[in-house]
Amino acid sequence: MAGVIKGVLKEELKNSKQMKRAYERAIEKLPPGNVTIKKIRGNFYAYKVEREGEKVKFEYKGKASEEAWKKHHDAKEARVKYRSLLSQSKKQIRYLKGALRGKEAI
Repeated sequence: MAGVIKGVLKEELKNSKQMKRAYERAIEKLPPGNVTIKKIRGNFYAYKVEREGEKVKFEYKGKASEEAWKKHHDAKEARVKYRSLLSQSKKQIRYLKGALRGKEAI
């Protein structure tokens, strides 16, 4: 019985590692940084925001169009979703490794 449970845990660990790699690849495909929209004298302007070391860098992108803002807003939401899923998969991997730890080799 213990061998069956251990086999299931090993399979789940393998699946969790695959999902972790998939989430990391999905995050890498997203555009870096974030876009913020600033309202200046009644007009909306887009700025790309990135962190370089300790500094936060704002890069002017021009007048903000609705579709450009939507595209970057969707990327921001996707990044939040994938980071959350990545965090959950890392916790699950840690848990499964702990559950499989024992006197026998994994």
